[in-house]
Order: sequence, then C-alpha cells, then structure tokens
Amino acid sequence: MSWAEGRRPTTEPPSTTPILNTHMEQQRGLLLLFLGVQLLLMGAFLYQNRHRHSFTSFLRVLIQDRPTVGEELPFLVSVSAAQTSSQDVYTNLSQIHPVGVSEEDLPSCPLISPYINGPLKVMIPENLTMEQVVEKNPLVELGGQYRPPDCWTRHHTAVVVPYYGQVQHLQHLLFHLHPFLQRQQLHYAIYVVNQVHTTAFNRGKLRNVGFWEAMQEEEWDCVFFHDVNLLPEDDRNLYICDIFPAHVSVAIDKFNYKLPYHGYLGGVFALRPTHYLRINGFPNSYWYWDHEDHDIAARLQLSGMLLSRPHLLFGRYHMLEGQDPSHQQSPQRHCWHRPVRMVEQCSPNRIPCNQMQHEKNKVHVYG
Repeated sequence: MSWAEGRRPTTEPPSTTPILNTHMEQQRGLLLLFLGVQLLLMGAFLYQNRHRHSFTSFLRVLIQDRPTVGEELPFLVSVSAAQTSSQDVYTNLSQIHPVGVSEEDLPSCPLISPYINGPLKVMIPENLTMEQVVEKNPLVELGGQYRPPDCWTRHHTAVVVPYYGQVQHLQHLLFHLHPFLQRQQLHYAIYVVNQVHTTAFNRGKLRNVGFWEAMQEEEWDCVFFHDVNLLPEDDRNLYICDIFPAHVSVAIDKFNYKLPYHGYLGGVFALRPTHYLRINGFPNSYWYWDHEDHDIAARLQLSGMLLSRPHLLFGRYHMLEGQDPSHQQSPQRHCWHRPVRMVEQCSPNRIPCNQMQHEKNKVHVYG
C-alpha cells in the first residue's frame, strides 16, 4: 500500500459565511425591534403627558439636531462659563410674546433656552407690592401658571411653597421666581400652601398638601418644594426633574455658598411624582427642621434611589433676611402617622383636604 493510498481521507471544514450572515441578520432584526419599541414608548410618553402635538412635531423631537459646541446642556456647561457677567432676572424677557398660531402648530422650544445667561442679580424694588409683581409678569395666567407663548415645551413643573405669613418674603420670591422660570421656557405654576393656624410651622405637612393639590389640577411631571425665603442666583439651575430626586439649594449665601453640614436637604427639593410616592411623601411629625433632613434621607435610602445635586456654581441661592418659621419650637402634641394621611386624620387643628379653601391669584395659587 502506497503512502497516498493509506492516507486517511479528509473533509474540508464547512464554510462559516452563511452562519455569520444569519447571526448578523438576527442582530439587525433585534436592533430594529428595539428602535421600534423606543418609538412606541416615546409616543406613549408624549400622549400620557398630554403633549397634543402634531406628528411632524413628534418627528422633530426624534430628529432634533445635536447641540453645537457651546450649546451643551446647562448642567454640562464647562465651569469656566460661570464667569459671565450677572444680569437682571428680567433681562430680555420683553422679547417673549405670542406668535399668533394655535398650540398644535407651535414649534418645539429649543433644547437650550436662548434666555439662559447664568449668574443673576437679586434686585428687589424697595416697597415692592403684589401689584408690581403682576405688572412685571403680564404673560402669567390666573393662578400663577405660565406656558411659553412662542414654543411648545416638554417640561411641566409645579412649584410648591410652604407659607406661614411671611408676606414680604412671598412678594420677593414671586417677583424673582416668575421671570427665573420663564427664562427656562417651562410650563409651570406656583402653589402657595398657607398654614392658617397659630401652631408651630410644619413644613412637611404643607409640602404634602401642596403636592396633592397641584397634582389634582395638572399632570405635572416634576414638583419643586421651595422655601419662601430662597431666591435662585443662576438660571442654569434648571427647574426640571432628573431620574433621581434632587436637592437643589446646595450653595446658599448665608452658609458661604456651601452645604452647612453633611446630609443637609433643606431649602429647595425636587421630585417626580413617582419619586414622591416611593418615599411616601414628607414627614408630617416634625414641627421644626432639625431632624427632618435625617428622615428624608432615610426615606431615600429605603426607596433605593440616589440623590442628585447641581454644581455648586449653579445651585446658588440668596436667603432673605428674617426669622425662618421652621425654627420655632415644637408643640407638645405630636402625631406619628404616615405622610399625607396625617393631613386628613391626625392634626387636631386640621383643614381636611376636601374643605381646603383656594384663592387663585394672578401670580400664584393660594390655599
């Protein structure tokens, strides 16, 4: 037997090209399926949030050009941009005016509002009156609600302000906060929740009442809980919600523009409605704020959510002078109930939710 005859016959390995082609086609199909699901989810999101816009506007959202250099999102702007000169909060707002088309035909608001500048001067007129606040904000509707008249916005924010009779503080806040929010091209409304009884100040309870009252009026996708004595100093501090709860007032002038202590969560706090439900609202049992921060931090930890904060250069606030009612002493009686429920059942001096009085002012809802 020759060597050639005794050699074991061999077979050529099968070609892998058809297998690779099949695998690539499967991946391409999965990618197209994924993109289709994303389109359906985005469409459902727009419909759920009552963005009754035309199909062309929906496509405009999908194919919107990426921002050019220097137009990055405000919370991604380089720190060096914070050195721009300060402006009055009403600067350039006179350029905003209705364009004479229906809401469905409005163009989408730009990704970055053209009115955002950065640092703002806190300039409050002497002997300010509520009539002056109304005069300076002619586009604000009854009840303190505003929509950009010249573009369609995708951000809808309610601002809840616990209130305990600080008339001057409230006037200063409304004078400054309305144009601040208009600069960001938001759809917003300001809800002032008044504690009418003479018991000590209970910020958590007022926040809970304000949240539920606001959500009954509109399907807000973001709620800012705002102390009446804090005025924002930089309009890049966007009043929109992130995927996480946010403590926004991280740099207050009274505390030398830094957190007064680790774990401080006072001042301005932002939640999506889903966030609010996951932490079970705010504590009703604190009649002073010394331990309220620890309670909120514990709720966040139990919910498994992280906490978001803006850059120290953006989350800057001026604190108005005067006594903070949250520092008053606690009354002897305490009620240890779940948040929101206590508003209806626990407080001996309560106003049940179905009996709350509402007054729609030109620049805010007063309840």
